[in-house]
Amino acid sequence: MGFQIPKIRYTGRINKITIGHGTGSITIGGESCYPFYLFEGEMPNPPRIAFEVWDHEPQDWQEWALEPYRDVIHDSTLWARKCIDTYGAQAIALQLKSADPNGMDADVDSVVNVVRRVVDALDVPIILWGCGNDEKDALLLKAVAEVCEGKNVALGPVSEKNYKQIGAMAIGYNHVVIASTPIDVNLAKQLNILLGNLGVSDNKIIMDPTTGGLGYGLEYTYSVMERDRMAALTQEDVKLQYPIMCNLANEVWKTREARLKKDDEPKLGDEKRRTILMEAVTAVTLLLAGADIVVMRHPEGVLLVQNIIKELMA
Repeated sequence: MGFQIPKIRYTGRINKITIGHGTGSITIGGESCYPFYLFEGEMPNPPRIAFEVWDHEPQDWQEWALEPYRDVIHDSTLWARKCIDTYGAQAIALQLKSADPNGMDADVDSVVNVVRRVVDALDVPIILWGCGNDEKDALLLKAVAEVCEGKNVALGPVSEKNYKQIGAMAIGYNHVVIASTPIDVNLAKQLNILLGNLGVSDNKIIMDPTTGGLGYGLEYTYSVMERDRMAALTQEDVKLQYPIMCNLANEVWKTREARLKKDDEPKLGDEKRRTILMEAVTAVTLLLAGADIVVMRHPEGVLLVQNIIKELMA
């Protein structure tokens, strides 16, 4: 008798979630096996990469990060369009950084105006990511949900402190919510339950387990995501059977190794190549752990990861 590969029997399946509307929408999830274990189950929808765009011109990005977008980075709409038209972006993650009370502290109306212009100009799915301040995001994402009516955008981060306000608006305007918890399986499950009790349907929830960059806490996220997928697929835990998104770009590009120039640390080699590889390795690692969407910054890193996804899905 020939050798037979041992196979795991999966009894669960990840929910399918659609972001966007019309022909430009994308669907994620639907897996009935561990990531890329196509010999044991199916992954009907390949993982997706969303290009990162900010709602204002970044002031502290490295030269090699600014390089692909230098001609458009002053305008979020032009920036997003270049990601689509030049680099083939299938989704955009608009980071509403200017609203941060510890930063520019832009008022809600001005940020919403930026969102409106970007959303109206694009025909691909859009992730709208708040500033990370629970109180400000509650106000901001409520307003964003209203102006994006009919667009089926994904709103995040939604936390235990603001899920009622944002979740209610997402239900009212038919958007997806991204439930964000600090690297903990039980907290992730708890927030999913709270959103479900509020009335958010199972096909409108994406999980964000929180991530670090390569060498900066990535291993913690990886192990939590593994446990999420094990519980969802082999233990039939329906409150963990949701797609996962990892907002990794900013986490990688803010690290020390991503900011050091070659002259400062010759042993680390070329700074541009180093940082692109750091972002790509972080993304691939998270995809292998179960991510359905990863947010990335540099188009060269995106291309590397897209090619790996194609190989793994073949």
